[in-house]
Amino acid sequence: MMERIEIDPKKMGGKPVIKGTRIPVYFILELLANGWSFEEILENYPQLTKEDILAAIRYASIILKEEQYVEVSG
Repeated sequence: MMERIEIDPKKMGGKPVIKGTRIPVYFILELLANGWSFEEILENYPQLTKEDILAAIRYASIILKEEQYVEVSG
């Protein structure tokens, strides 16, 4: 999966992108969250593959799984 994700400070401010593109992982997730199908994403962004979309989802899952929560009292 990580062979499809690239983090480079010179691209998109270091945000994770699909390797070989300037398409950030968060953008793909936003499209999916807004109801776009895989087919619609691939039609509108032909530089992507189904595997790229799946890699973005897996990457987000890994990040969220490792995320630590800190309770803030107010």
